[in-house]
Amino acid sequence: MVNIILFGPPGSGKGTQSANLINKFGLIHLSTGDLLRSEIEAKTPLGLEAKKVMDQGILVPDEVVIGMISSKLDANPEARGFIFDGFPRTTAQAEALDKLLALKKTSISVVLALEVPEHELISRLLGRGATSGRPDDANEDVIRARIVEYHNKTAPVADHYAKYGKFKKIKGEGSVEEIFERLSKEIDSLVEEKV
Repeated sequence: MVNIILFGPPGSGKGTQSANLINKFGLIHLSTGDLLRSEIEAKTPLGLEAKKVMDQGILVPDEVVIGMISSKLDANPEARGFIFDGFPRTTAQAEALDKLLALKKTSISVVLALEVPEHELISRLLGRGATSGRPDDANEDVIRARIVEYHNKTAPVADHYAKYGKFKKIKGEGSVEEIFERLSKEIDSLVEEKV
């Protein structure tokens, strides 16, 4: 099983590249935002608990998110692997995810971090904001704050996986195809190791 965490600041192309990688490698996309929404819609016990917390404006506790991830893993026993998107965001979440995966007799194979210069991210997001109608992509100050928050929160997670030799920086500039090729090369080497 190949399990990948795809990292990157807002505007780095994570969504686009996740979709491409899922198609090429037959991985399952594991987005914590999507999981929360589907658990809430299905009115599962975890979903009801998450909704209660979210309705109060509080972040959903890690245990609830880990529980949802565990359910998703159990529901897909034949999966070739997963792409984790939006999780883990803290070292505590990374440690909890590592423990869960160890219980399932698997682990994170690699963390791929898309590296894009700040001026490029701002340009991409302002471009997206002009067409998407997303207010958080239309204001340069808000964009800069999101980029700073990303670096502050995810740097410790990067350090956590770097300790195990599982953290790789990928140049996130160039065409969608060029970036996809760089990511694919990293994953191809992992798939070959597993065979």
